[in-house]
Amino acid sequence: MGDFVQGWEDAATTSLGFFWMALWAFVLGYFLSSIIQVLITRRQMRAVMGNDGAKSLALGTFFGFISSSCSFAALATTRALFNKGAAFTASMAFLLASTNLVIELGFVIAVFLSWQFVLGEYLGGVLLILSAWAFVKLTRPTQLIKQARDGDAEDGDDKGYDLRHWADLGDPELWQMVSKRFVMEWQMVWKDVLIGFTVAGLISSFVPSEFFAWLFQGAGASGGDLSFWQVLQQTVIGPVAAFFTFIGSMGNIPLAAVLFGEGVAFAGVMAFIFSDLVVLPVLRINAQYYGWKMALYITAMLFTCLVVTSLLMHYGLFAFDLLPSNEGVRAISERDHFQLNYGFVLNCIALGLSVVLVYFFRRKQRQQQQHEHHDHDHSHDHGSSSWTERLMLTLSFAAILWLVGGALLAMT
Repeated sequence: MGDFVQGWEDAATTSLGFFWMALWAFVLGYFLSSIIQVLITRRQMRAVMGNDGAKSLALGTFFGFISSSCSFAALATTRALFNKGAAFTASMAFLLASTNLVIELGFVIAVFLSWQFVLGEYLGGVLLILSAWAFVKLTRPTQLIKQARDGDAEDGDDKGYDLRHWADLGDPELWQMVSKRFVMEWQMVWKDVLIGFTVAGLISSFVPSEFFAWLFQGAGASGGDLSFWQVLQQTVIGPVAAFFTFIGSMGNIPLAAVLFGEGVAFAGVMAFIFSDLVVLPVLRINAQYYGWKMALYITAMLFTCLVVTSLLMHYGLFAFDLLPSNEGVRAISERDHFQLNYGFVLNCIALGLSVVLVYFFRRKQRQQQQHEHHDHDHSHDHGSSSWTERLMLTLSFAAILWLVGGALLAMT
C-alpha cells in the first residue's frame, strides 16, 4: 500500500510538472494560431484548393500549418473544405498539416524532446503529406471520393477580420475575435491535454522498463545497434499503441517523451507522435463523415504513410549520425519542474496573457448574450452526445481527482 501511495504522489507530481513545463508553449502557440485563424478564413482557403495540382497541395499544407492543432477541429474543417469543392489530396494535406505542422506543436515538442524531434515533426510532416499524395495517386480511389463527397455541409461561423492597415491592430473587435478563438481552442483540447499528461505521469511512475523492452523489441539499445526489423517493429507498434489511447496530437507529446526515455527508437516515437489521426475516435468520426469504406481507406493511407515517413526520418538522421540520445529525456520525470527560472517567468507571462484574453471573451459574450444561441462554430462540434465524448469527460474527471489527490499527498 505504501508503494502505491508513493507511486500516486510521484505520478501526479510528474504530470503536473510536465504541464507546468509546457504551459507557456501551449499559450504562445494557441495565441499565435488564434490570430492567424481570425485573419484567414475557411472560405478563403477553399477558394484556392479546388484542383488536384501541386499549388492546391501546397496551399492546403500552408493553411493547415496556420490552423488549429485540435484533431477534431481539423477533421470537421477538412470535411467542410472537401464537401465544398476542395480536392481530396488538398483536403488531406490540410488535415495532415493542421495536426503535424502547427506552431504550438513544435513548441511543445521542443520543451519535452530535442531539436531532432522538432525537425522530424516538421520535415516529417511534409514527407507525410507527399507520401499521402503519392498513395492517392497510386491507388486512385475515384469512386470512393465520389461517394464520400456530400456537398451539403454547412459553412457555419466563418467570419474573419479584414485587416486593412497596421492601425487595425488596436481595434478591440480584432482582439475580441482572437480571444474567442483562443478560448475555443482550449475548450477543444483541454480533455486531451489533461488525460495525456496524466497518463504520461502514470506510465512514468508505474510501468516498469521491462514492459517497454517487451512491447518495443530492442528498446533501450542505441539507434545504430538496432536491426532494421527491430526498428520496423517499433515503428508499427507506435501507431498501434496510439490507436487505443484516445489522446490527440497535443496530449501525446509527454507520453512520447516517456517512450523515448524508456529507449524506444526515434522512428517508433515519431510514428507514435504522427498517429493522432489513426486513433479510434478519429476513425469513427471519419466514418460518420464519409462512410466506413472511405474512413478505412484514410486510416490505411495514414498508417502506411506514417510508417514510411518515420523510417525515412530515422535512417536519414542515422546516415548523418544525428539520431538523438535519450539521456536527457530519461530523467525528465526526476527534474524539479517548479524552479524559479526562465520557464517560471514565461509561465507567469502566459497566465497573464490568458487572463486578458479570457476577459475579452467574457465581455464580448455578455454583450451578445441574447444572440448566443446563434453564435457557435459548426466546425468545432465534436458531437457532445457521442460515447467518445462522454468517455473523455469521464476520464477527465477521474484524471482531475487523481491529480488533486496526488498533489495533496505531496504536500503532506
